Parts: sequence; structure tokens; C-alpha cells
Amino acid sequence: MSGHHDDGHTHEQNEAELRTKALESLLVEKGIVSTDVIDDVVRAYEQDIGPMNGAKVVARAWTDPDYRERLLKDGTMAIAELGFQGAQGSEIVVLENTPETHNMVVCTLCSCYPWPILGLPPTWYKSEAYRSRAVIQPRAVLSEFGLELDESVEVRVWDSNSDVRYMVLPERPEGTEAMSEEELVGLVKRDSMIGVAKIPSPAPAV
Repeated sequence: MSGHHDDGHTHEQNEAELRTKALESLLVEKGIVSTDVIDDVVRAYEQDIGPMNGAKVVARAWTDPDYRERLLKDGTMAIAELGFQGAQGSEIVVLENTPETHNMVVCTLCSCYPWPILGLPPTWYKSEAYRSRAVIQPRAVLSEFGLELDESVEVRVWDSNSDVRYMVLPERPEGTEAMSEEELVGLVKRDSMIGVAKIPSPAPAV
């Protein structure tokens, strides 16, 4: 496991979260937006809009060996090639999953997360249960997400921090050899880029 945390970063993050909550409460109180609308927007940025950037990075790496090599060597620079960069992703290290090695990402002290490519961190990523157990019982946690790995597969847990954020490059599923880069983007989901899920092979066309 890797990582070092910054208490100053945690304080700034908590302050930002409090400001966000206060603004949300004010908007709801004034009747400008409903809590349902806010929940829908947050859900979209958690699961769809934000992770779409990461999906484009993954699909490019699957279809362009030179890009994949650059991505694994210097994630920050390679991701910036596609126009994705920002303060919450100032340094991003990309970890490649293989049949022998499975990587998963956690932030043990707060919720450091590569926002430019994965959007908003999901609630479970910020929970104390995930932050503590992912390090101690990674296989048990993966099992709870529905991912069972063979004992021969090495599980590596990476601790994101205020200086370095991690993203997983998932294995390309079988049966996708004829798919275009654009089609592949649609297969890549957020959880596979955190490392708590694998991407299943697409269902055969009827």
C-alpha cells in the first residue's frame, strides 16, 4: 500500500463540504431546487458524466498501445492529452489490472479522488467502513461488491492522498476485439476504474 496524507488538505476538504451543504440547504429552503433534483445531479456526476472522462482514457489505452504505454509511464501527462486535468487530479498514477494482479484504490483518511476523470466520489468510497476494511480485508470487500478473485491473483491496495491520486486501468474484456474505441467507452464503468469491479464481456448480438 502506498500513500501519505496532509491534515491541511483534510481541513480544506471538510470546509468545502460544509459550504456545499450550506448552499444546498439554502437552495432547497428558498424553493429554487428540490432535494430530488440535487440527488439526481449528484448521481449523474458520480456514475455517468464524471466517469465518462475516465472511460475515454481507458478505451484509448485499449486501442492504442503507444498511448497505453504513455499512460502507465506518466498518467498525468497522458490524461491531459485528452483534455482532462485539474486541481483534484494534479498527479494521477494509473495502475494496470492483469490476469495475475488486481489493483484497488482507497483513501484511508478522507476521500482523495481523481475528480477530473472519475467525477464525484461515491458515498461508499468516503465511508469509514470502506476506508478501513479495504486495506485490512481487500478480498472480503471485493466479494461484497460481487467480485470474487482466484487465490492466485495478487491484490494490491493503493492509498490516494493529497499529492497523488490513483486510477485503475481495467482488463479489456474478451469478445471486444471488433469494437471501436467509441463502443468500448460505453462498457467502462466507474467501479472498474476504482478497482472494485471487473468489466464483463458484452452480451452477444441477437
